[in-house]
Amino acid sequence: MPLDFLRRDNHLKDHALLDESYFGTTAPSVIYEKRPVLDDKGQKVEGLYSAWIILNNPVQYNSYTTEMVKAVIAGFQRASSDRSVVAAIFTAVGDKAFCTGGNTAEYASYYSRRPNEYGEYMDLFNAMVDGILNCKKPVICRVNGMRVAGGQEIGMATDITITSDLAVFGQAGPRHGSAPDGGSTDFLPWFLSMEDAMYNCVSCETWSAYKMKAKGLITKAVPVLKKDGKWVRNPLVRTDTYVDDGEIVYGEAVSRENAAKGKELMAQCSTDFELLDKEVNALIWKFTNLFPHCLMKSIDGIRAKKKFFWDQMKLANRHWLAANMNFEAYLGFNAFDTKKVTGRDVIDFVKYRQLTAQGAIVDDRLTEAVLGKPKG
Repeated sequence: MPLDFLRRDNHLKDHALLDESYFGTTAPSVIYEKRPVLDDKGQKVEGLYSAWIILNNPVQYNSYTTEMVKAVIAGFQRASSDRSVVAAIFTAVGDKAFCTGGNTAEYASYYSRRPNEYGEYMDLFNAMVDGILNCKKPVICRVNGMRVAGGQEIGMATDITITSDLAVFGQAGPRHGSAPDGGSTDFLPWFLSMEDAMYNCVSCETWSAYKMKAKGLITKAVPVLKKDGKWVRNPLVRTDTYVDDGEIVYGEAVSRENAAKGKELMAQCSTDFELLDKEVNALIWKFTNLFPHCLMKSIDGIRAKKKFFWDQMKLANRHWLAANMNFEAYLGFNAFDTKKVTGRDVIDFVKYRQLTAQGAIVDDRLTEAVLGKPKG
């Protein structure tokens, strides 16, 4: 008997708001794919799919442009409304980065000193986070590389994270002229202790996948390096628990000597996402064997805690981030964008604080003083 024997007619409505014109395959873009669900034997399941929303800007570490943000919104709304989709997978092209946040070249060239325009952009960004949090399918973040800054924020909006053990996680806002108000200040205290959330938020350090697993930010980290047919765990990170200055630590960087050996070993390895995709497919199959509406009620019950503070703050943060485009964001993003010219990706913080202490006006003279001079 065919699977559609219970359908009243063959004219089911399409509830997607946005069509496929938002998607593309030429970078920068977002790729949208439907892939068959695989059972526990690796066989395709008829009529059931996962929706893959894939950031495609690998040259710029999968940073999202304005048009890509629109496409992510379209992708999650499409996945949410597709009755054949079991789960949505949020990932990216390549093996270096899941996402490093907003496209700083676009920020520097267009949005700097245009607060109204950046406010409009933040409306789109907020809609992207809302689209993830409101998707009526479980959302898996398949982390293929670094997940930092805005990439960390949209990643934390997802439900479950499965990651390459080469990935690092962290924030960058206070170092580059912004604050991580696209979700991190709302989400981090739910994942980490308040102390860890504070330190991770303001230190702008990146933490390893293993450290984040130990602290509860992610669900699973798997090796992606292979040598002579055998899997090799990230050789740049300690995967044992040890005591350092009286503190029990895990997932910290290896010593400088061992890092050099680790890099030599990595050069002999190939990158293979077989185990990562195996874990993602196993999770999709687990979801497939649950009542879909009971599953989503359970997920939305957990999401509500993240959404509470996100909804409280997203509009106020939107206005501050827009206004800040006239101020420190202008300095920070332009410093990052001109690093090939100046040799540094940040302003002269000491000079900036000294000028601020003297009551200097934020004008072109201050900008020139803190951005740095061309190399040579």
